[in-house]
Amino acid sequence: MMSPNFPRILLLALSFLALMLQKSEGQFEEWCIADEQTPDDELQRAMDWACGKGGADCSKIQMNQPCYMPNTIRDHASYAFNDYYQKFKHKGATCYFNAAALITDLDPSHHSCKFDYLP
Repeated sequence: MMSPNFPRILLLALSFLALMLQKSEGQFEEWCIADEQTPDDELQRAMDWACGKGGADCSKIQMNQPCYMPNTIRDHASYAFNDYYQKFKHKGATCYFNAAALITDLDPSHHSCKFDYLP
């Protein structure tokens, strides 16, 4: 038989979990990365836009820079998409890129390559 306090305990537990996941500014951290199901040619077009007209800083995915490796279109696109999204999300930018990207709450940073997160 379920305790009459079960709904209260469950609500308290869920509230605690939400607070633990939440950051000090009241924001959840999120990054914009390439969708693994998107073909490389579509990722390349979206990355070209992000690094060009989109205004992303893609200098860190150039050769001999901290985010060049792994040298894949998917990894480079993820960095470019995230840079664009973090810079412009407060101005209404989205993580869409013609369905080539998606939001994640897992930090995609690796080794010396740090993906920015701006609250």
